[in-house]
Amino acid sequence: MAAPDHPRRRRQQTDMVLENSKTSGMKVKKEVRIQKRKYISTESSLMSRKKAKKQVRVSKEKCSSLGALLHKPQNKSAEEDVENSLVQGEEGEKALTICRGTQDFSISLPPFGQSNSNLDVSCNEEMLIRTRVRKALRLFQVLCRKLLQSEESTSKNRGQRIRIDLTAAKILKAENEFVNTGGPIIGSVPGVEVGDEFHYRAELSVVGLHRSYQGGIDYTRINNSLLAISVVAFVGHADEMDSSNFLIYSGSGGRPSEGNKPPEDQKLERGNLGLKNCIESETPVRVIRGFEEFGQDGKPRPLSTFTYDGLYLVEGYWKEKGPQGFDMFKFKLRRIPGQPEISLIEVMNSKRTAVRGLCIADISGGLEKIPISVVNTVDDERPMPFKYIRKMIYPSWYEPTMPKGCACTQRCTDSGSCSCAVRNGGEIPFNFNGAIVQAKPLVYECGPSCKCSPYCHNRVSQHGIKFRLEIFKTQSMGWGVRTLTSIPSGSFICEYIGELIQDMEAEQRNNDEYLFDIGHNYDDHDIWDGSPTPIPVSQAISLSNVVDYGGFTIDAAHYGNVGRFINHSCSPNLYAQNVLYDHDDKRMPHIVFFAAENIPPLHELTYHYNYTIGQVRDSDGNAKTKACHCGSHECTGRLY
Repeated sequence: MAAPDHPRRRRQQTDMVLENSKTSGMKVKKEVRIQKRKYISTESSLMSRKKAKKQVRVSKEKCSSLGALLHKPQNKSAEEDVENSLVQGEEGEKALTICRGTQDFSISLPPFGQSNSNLDVSCNEEMLIRTRVRKALRLFQVLCRKLLQSEESTSKNRGQRIRIDLTAAKILKAENEFVNTGGPIIGSVPGVEVGDEFHYRAELSVVGLHRSYQGGIDYTRINNSLLAISVVAFVGHADEMDSSNFLIYSGSGGRPSEGNKPPEDQKLERGNLGLKNCIESETPVRVIRGFEEFGQDGKPRPLSTFTYDGLYLVEGYWKEKGPQGFDMFKFKLRRIPGQPEISLIEVMNSKRTAVRGLCIADISGGLEKIPISVVNTVDDERPMPFKYIRKMIYPSWYEPTMPKGCACTQRCTDSGSCSCAVRNGGEIPFNFNGAIVQAKPLVYECGPSCKCSPYCHNRVSQHGIKFRLEIFKTQSMGWGVRTLTSIPSGSFICEYIGELIQDMEAEQRNNDEYLFDIGHNYDDHDIWDGSPTPIPVSQAISLSNVVDYGGFTIDAAHYGNVGRFINHSCSPNLYAQNVLYDHDDKRMPHIVFFAAENIPPLHELTYHYNYTIGQVRDSDGNAKTKACHCGSHECTGRLY
């Protein structure tokens, strides 16, 4: 968590919001419209040709030291390969019909950070393009989950399911939501960082990292010479990742995908020729590591992990016999020094030194199914003592009102027969894999009064933590929480648990560090409402219309769980979701954290504390200031 002098997070902001809503509602709405127009104007300016050309020049200058050149493609066959990889024909038309022809098919994005509402053209370009990349990926991920939800709710024609990843990319491309589309980029891609993680090949194309959905080598023609610009290198499993700075890459071709045609010798053409030409020109090649996950049947799962590993130089190539007797090319690539190490390598290295900096083996004391360790490699400090709990502590006077519950005997459905689905607007808010489909003001899970199975996919947060988390000492923000495994977008992380108390008691406790006021989670749907999206974005719904403000606060100072250690960020990767399941009191929903994007291993988990400048004041009414050290691209420099 943040430093010891961290003031209360929510309460003062709650009072301000409540007062403003009573006295100046029209003014607040006007300001929302102003900020919305300002953001849309910024997005439009970023997409303008002038901006795009400037970004191309910036990228070219970054790559010039490596001997890279930036040109538009002249090789028609390469362009055709890229275009042919898009969803075509009936499948593409079906996707557009689903998304444009269904009125209730809408999406809402989780918040990025409050600083986004103040973006203008003068902002740092690197921050802007990074924000556009993250937005495009979040749109893609929400679309995939929404499409999957639609497929799961359809009981007929299960053997004719569409490819949700290609369909989502088709929609985004049609709506000009792809990023870095000015032409093939040699070298670093603006807005994409080493270690960024993707769970579909199509995501690589959305952000301009690797344009081909099928081919392992992306290449272009420069001055009548083919040059490779990126490769996707698959290894069998993440544990097989080689920690050296060299990569032996197998060439493309020779593996027919149609009929029973036998394999044939690979040819030194197209992508293979592009890699060979990179040797003499010293052109850097982007490497994306792909890791296939295997199910119990031994077959690769549709969703794999792709991690951007940085820039490599091709040092040599040779020909050798493949396992089936045909000739294949091998290329030796060396990683350019000075780049960040990808987190998978760091995780494997940490396994070899697992006891380094270990303070506590399991801070939950066995209460969580997965142990939560505490490590400190900064100093000798240990976390302040507290009682770890897994369920909220309610006041002794409180008697919860149990919801009626659904009468489903098997799997809950999206039809009107499931009362829980009806309360959620006619659909179950989670996919079958437990991922939340999209952010909502309030989510109803099945609870103890429901007759459905305990393993119903509408019971997510109540089953506890599913990912390996670690509490660690940060350099500048006290204790924090990071993940030791990859976390897909939409995944449940943990609940913010503690003592539920009234605001009056919170004032008397005089302990502001671990307070979370209920009813005013950070929400910025107004920023996205009206922005260009592939399908109609649902209208922003005020939390006050769904969650009743009752003056309650969660105090995790003496009783709490891992959620109490999660830090603030101006560019968070989690968001807080209101959830009800074991009672029906909208004044005190459970505060549950979900992943707003794909989170690689060893990345810190953060959410937005929702401060505003001038919000926090001392006893004399003077505004206090506190520096923000989150270090994100969008950091405002001040927490309040």
